Amino acid sequence: MVAETPLGPLGLSVCYDLRFPDLYRALTGAGAMILSIPAAFTVPTGQAHWHVLLRARAIEAGVFVVAAAQVGRHQDGRDTFGHSLVVDPWGQVLLDMGARPGLAFAEIDPGQVDRVRARIPAIRHRRPIPEPVVVP
Repeated sequence: MVAETPLGPLGLSVCYDLRFPDLYRALTGAGAMILSIPAAFTVPTGQAHWHVLLRARAIEAGVFVVAAAQVGRHQDGRDTFGHSLVVDPWGQVLLDMGARPGLAFAEIDPGQVDRVRARIPAIRHRRPIPEPVVVP
């Protein structure tokens, strides 16, 4: 789903969705310029995948990614990774909250989406996803 905001169209997803780049292809195809990806990655998967997947989604879509993340030990014994992030369309981490709860702000320049997409016009160059070829 894409929602209109004062900063521009916002693509909405959650947690495990991060692992499916086709979803973000669809959201940017629908006009998203910012992706919201709140999550509760556990510590092992967060350490291994959180930053790299968020940066990849920002780079491949040429968008800002805003990813609020749960942190700490939960009643069921899970430990969540934290590291709420804001990533710019070039893949630079603008904000990393680390492994602590809190509130922080990052400046988002909506014009940066157009500038990055002009430098690397991957979205304009997208082709339809072909059906896989099955070899008997």
